[in-house]
Amino acid sequence: MAKKSEKPVYSFIRKGNGLFPEMAYDLRALDGVANGQRVRLDIREWRNLDRLKAYWSLLHDAVEATGKTLSAEKLHEVIKLETGLVDLIRLPNGMTVAIPASVALDKMSEPEFIAYFQSAEEWLARVYGFVSEREQAA
Repeated sequence: MAKKSEKPVYSFIRKGNGLFPEMAYDLRALDGVANGQRVRLDIREWRNLDRLKAYWSLLHDAVEATGKTLSAEKLHEVIKLETGLVDLIRLPNGMTVAIPASVALDKMSEPEFIAYFQSAEEWLARVYGFVSEREQAA
């Protein structure tokens, strides 16, 4: 089966009660739309990539500081399970299992990721006694 092509993503900036294209690429999204024509929008906030990088840095720092045998990637999966960031899957035999959910940019909103990041920091502090330098400075 052929993979479904993804729709392009356009970026607009709110100014007062109007939305304005961020770049020329985004402006071209309006080609063919007449003035006064009604259109459908899917409003989503952009995720903060610096926060995502800080999260992965936290995981690598925790692995290094605690000397645990888990990699940052495995620790990521464990934290998702332990903090309840899971998808529940019903198996053919009727049993339900929890698998780690995704924190991918298109799977989680920024407020959801902020809450998850905080719960991950709390879990690392409670279970491993690890507090990031950022948290120590606060």
